[in-house]
Amino acid sequence: MNSMKLWSADPYGDAMVSLRCMLSVILMALCFSKVQSQSLWVSEMPTVGTFSSPRIADLNNDGVGDIVMGAGREEFQACDTAVFALDGQTGQLLWRVSATDQIFGSATFLDITGDTIADVFMGGRSAELFAVNGKSGEVIWTFCEVNGIKNPNGEGWYNFYNLQVVPDQDGDGIRDLVVSNGGDVMVEPFDPDRPPGKLVLISALTGTLIKEAQMPDGKETYMSVHFLPDSSGGEIVYGTGGETIGGHFYRVAFSGLLQGDLTGSVKLDSSATKGFIGPSLRADINEDGVSDIFTNAVDGRLLAFDGKSSEKLWEVILPNTESYSSPAVGFFNNDDIPDFFISYGRGVWPHLGWGIQKMVDGKTGQVEFTDSLGFYQNTSPLAVDLNGDGLDEIVMSVNFQEVDELYRKFFYTMLVSIDFASGEILNIGEIYEGSNLSSTPWIGDLDNDGFLDLIHCHGTSLRHTYTFDGMKIHRISTSIPVPQNISWGSYQGNEYDGTFSWKK
Repeated sequence: MNSMKLWSADPYGDAMVSLRCMLSVILMALCFSKVQSQSLWVSEMPTVGTFSSPRIADLNNDGVGDIVMGAGREEFQACDTAVFALDGQTGQLLWRVSATDQIFGSATFLDITGDTIADVFMGGRSAELFAVNGKSGEVIWTFCEVNGIKNPNGEGWYNFYNLQVVPDQDGDGIRDLVVSNGGDVMVEPFDPDRPPGKLVLISALTGTLIKEAQMPDGKETYMSVHFLPDSSGGEIVYGTGGETIGGHFYRVAFSGLLQGDLTGSVKLDSSATKGFIGPSLRADINEDGVSDIFTNAVDGRLLAFDGKSSEKLWEVILPNTESYSSPAVGFFNNDDIPDFFISYGRGVWPHLGWGIQKMVDGKTGQVEFTDSLGFYQNTSPLAVDLNGDGLDEIVMSVNFQEVDELYRKFFYTMLVSIDFASGEILNIGEIYEGSNLSSTPWIGDLDNDGFLDLIHCHGTSLRHTYTFDGMKIHRISTSIPVPQNISWGSYQGNEYDGTFSWKK
């Protein structure tokens, strides 16, 4: 890096000076204290940016996981690399797909072609939603074309979020898809008159709309759904509201969507001024055999609800913060109950500044660790045992900036791990020029060699953060043995379905 003063003019005034100094010490220490790792390859996309998180499937049948991501240019701009796949072994482009707007979602995988290679389903802005042949990159169907939608915004179709796989509903022998749709970008931020969002059931094989149901409170939605199968047919957890509009957090039997009616939804929580955006997750913390429900509310709260009764188990409130990401779940202390890690931003949208992180005891809801690393971003943390002590460490993306003598800002990003047992913070890989706004890393054994790999993505602009003019994807190889179980290895968990299901 250039020789400069660390950090920029502080958005929180003198009160943050001590935190700046603390970060300076941490960053200097990180330069000499690293997780043993090396970059195997880096792939650069020079004209696009991303809000998408990497997801992994072996698309070329070589025994090494390949990387699928969404991308785009500025909003409302078409792009020839809106979904792409990279060879996990070499980082070379396998295929790419164009779209009329940003594809900010992350991939859902399901083989619908019968070739044993996972096919790819992804959504984004302007009602873009399509299925892609995972092997060839050929577009199998697009939602708007199949359903005869010519003017999505005028016909009530907006952003598509991350999809979940559900049991076959149309009798074609292929499992189907549930997804949320909403968020009219043309409405001014503080205008309460917004079109309602909806839950949508789609045929995975053909893209045909099977059923839709409007949000029961008439609110918009930005939250990816969470589907949990059970003996009664399953249930969906979803949320409404946004950055400036209040909303609710719900659970509903899957049968409600099948009937096109969500009025039977159970309201778990509400916020008068902010909504629920980051995807929820499920984990059993009271050992009753039923997964409990957890979410970050935009208004700076981590919420836990009993999976049987819907009763609120505990709540962690961080005043004067907001959250647009999901928690990580893992075993961070010495009991056998899953714990949680969150990263929020101080301030009010769109002026979110320094990040604040908390580790929360899942059994009690008590905060056991606090830190303030980097500027807030929408990425979610990961949880994995890196040192073999039986406890998980956190892996997270950290953004920071420097200012030179002319008060010009320069932006950097890196991956760090947090060890709760020792309090040690280490960096993983290198410090990179640019920022990571919303791409959660992936950690696992990409090539089945018994050692952990990481996939990390970031923008490349040294001078600006919100840009779509270049990105890099890194494969980082470590000498860390793969633990028996990885607790939370990617955005929405190891299986991309928001469910934590293993015991310590």
